[in-house]
Amino acid sequence: MDNHNDSLLQTDCCSLSLLDVIIDVDLRSHENNLAHRTRDIDRERLIVRRGQPFSITLQCSESLPPKHYLELVLHLGKRDEVVTKVQRERGAGDKWWFDQQGVQDELLLTLHSPADAIIGQYHLSVLMMSPDGRIREKTDKVGFHLLFNPWCKDDVVFLPDESLLQEYVMNEDGIIYMGTWDYINSISWNYGQFEDYVMDICLEVLDNSNEALKNLEMDIELRSDPVYVSRMITAMVNSNGDRGVLTGRWEEPYSDGVAPQRWTGSVPILQQWSKAGGRAVKYGQCWVFAAVACTALRCLGIPTRLITNFSSAHDVDGNLSVDFLLNERLESFNGRNQRDSSWNFHCWVESWMRRDDLPKGNDGWQVLDPTPQELSDGEFRCGPCPVAAIKEGNLGVKYDAPFVFAEVNADVIYWIVQRDGERRKIRVDQATVGRNISTKSVYGNHRDDITLQYKYPEGSKKEREVYEKAGRRVTEPTNGSTEPGQLKLSIKHAKPVFGTDFDVIVEVENEGSSDAHAQLTMLVMAVTYNSLHRGECQRKTISVTVPAHKAHKEVMRLHYDDYVRCVSEHHLIRVKAFLDAPGETEPIMTVANIPLSMPELLVQVPGKAVLWEPVTAYISFTNPLPVPLKGGVFTVEGAGLLSATEIHVKGDVSPGQKVAVKLSFSPVRTGIRKLLVDFDSDRLKDVKGVSTVVVHKKYRSLITGRY
Repeated sequence: MDNHNDSLLQTDCCSLSLLDVIIDVDLRSHENNLAHRTRDIDRERLIVRRGQPFSITLQCSESLPPKHYLELVLHLGKRDEVVTKVQRERGAGDKWWFDQQGVQDELLLTLHSPADAIIGQYHLSVLMMSPDGRIREKTDKVGFHLLFNPWCKDDVVFLPDESLLQEYVMNEDGIIYMGTWDYINSISWNYGQFEDYVMDICLEVLDNSNEALKNLEMDIELRSDPVYVSRMITAMVNSNGDRGVLTGRWEEPYSDGVAPQRWTGSVPILQQWSKAGGRAVKYGQCWVFAAVACTALRCLGIPTRLITNFSSAHDVDGNLSVDFLLNERLESFNGRNQRDSSWNFHCWVESWMRRDDLPKGNDGWQVLDPTPQELSDGEFRCGPCPVAAIKEGNLGVKYDAPFVFAEVNADVIYWIVQRDGERRKIRVDQATVGRNISTKSVYGNHRDDITLQYKYPEGSKKEREVYEKAGRRVTEPTNGSTEPGQLKLSIKHAKPVFGTDFDVIVEVENEGSSDAHAQLTMLVMAVTYNSLHRGECQRKTISVTVPAHKAHKEVMRLHYDDYVRCVSEHHLIRVKAFLDAPGETEPIMTVANIPLSMPELLVQVPGKAVLWEPVTAYISFTNPLPVPLKGGVFTVEGAGLLSATEIHVKGDVSPGQKVAVKLSFSPVRTGIRKLLVDFDSDRLKDVKGVSTVVVHKKYRSLITGRY
């Protein structure tokens, strides 16, 4: 850690008040932090993991007087709400204990914390006791931090695979998957859990929870349990109903804050919240909430990964179906009449832990969702819910299993609400929700599909058994086909780039033996990733005749000038095609989501990067739009490289013009690092770029003695 203020700093060798015997306490932070895998958090302050011993040294002016002995007392909380005496030898049960070795004027004390110790900031007092039990000397309190220990087999967060631990605890860089189930894209994210003061802020987050503000002593005592801690973090990442970190907003304007798409890392969000005295940061959406939770949980020592569920259901009424209500113009009801929704994607996190509070079979990955959607025990949070319980349909386990099960398994039902208020069911999808559930691979920057960890293969006998167990209707899916014409409807499109014109092709296929006559309506609209309707771009209604065993193709040309007026910041177009054939029992409807891909920034860091030595990054970008860009700004950040920095572009960027900037910085930590860049302007936002930077140690020449 670099620039510490006095209130946070406890130096490696703490000079205490002069005493008769004990002069100094050496926390041996360098050695302990290396052994406890916390050196990236801080090299000066002592930060250790529970269930693993650590040693401190007492410098003495003389040997302990005859029959005198030491006592160690631990204090937790702002007002010493929890006080623990450290036993002098290992006793029965899981207690703190210590042993000591003396060499001349030095005492080596080895402290042993239980594997279920409370996490947080401790203050240690060393007392020298006389033979009659009176305190002869007492040192000033010495501070250290204790975290969860996934390397300790007795800790409930124990994860017995080093490669998984390196990814899910130690890796500060991540990849978040977005888009739609059939057009998956991704952004890089800086979790930055070991950046300056992030650990302190994570503990500050816990101290600001409703439970802590209500009864701090009880709250602190419960911080030994990762189920409790993760549940508190999940509630506190969003600001609904508490002093949480982020305020959610799902539509423009974002003028009084930062648009969710602009963030590239968790650290500026946490720092801003802390500096503002716990005032919520504006704004977040699901991937931002999930990423901040991932940062906090990894920082505290709980193995955590970020998950993306494509076609994610939000089932408000708990009937395991998502009902979409459309009027006769095929427009969605936004508002109170349309409470259920299906998001193109939704992000949450999974944390690894043993669930001693649940029946056997519920250990392992647990779903935690900090996006404020529904109340859980009076707070906007979700989980921890065992992934294993979701797969088996065991919806009675805590926490929030029915809600999570619906997110990956609900039916999607489309209804047309006629003018007289009657509802007409036009489509049922039983295989749409919960597709391509994704997370970053442990073994590189590619996507792992973990859908089968959440549910059995679609259409399998086991899947049907789980549905019945969970109380979901098991019916034959409605495919939208009509008899006897056997008409089929599909939408085809290329992968368009934002700023270009492109075609959408609606195809009507007649598999019947006679000609079919029908009315075809095509509707193009802009939506957000969570299906909020943002405006109609284009509509077309025609009568079609499709000969037997033939297909009719209808082409719609979408121009940039048309869709840019209504497109949301998520650059997402939704096309609905509706076919009504007279005399047929049911109309046919199909829906396609078309993400407009964004150009990439080019980020280059040439040469060799060396710790504390200046290195230059070159960033370039070409305007792909047919209009100039105003107010351009690049935001650059990277864990171990530099904190979030803005570079403003002078003047407008003309169509087709290339803009290039450079930035010098000095890396502060070694290893493989990611430099993340975001570009924003008035007409083009959320353009991302990334470069990998390998930071080397300084090597001293054996000949010159210089670095």
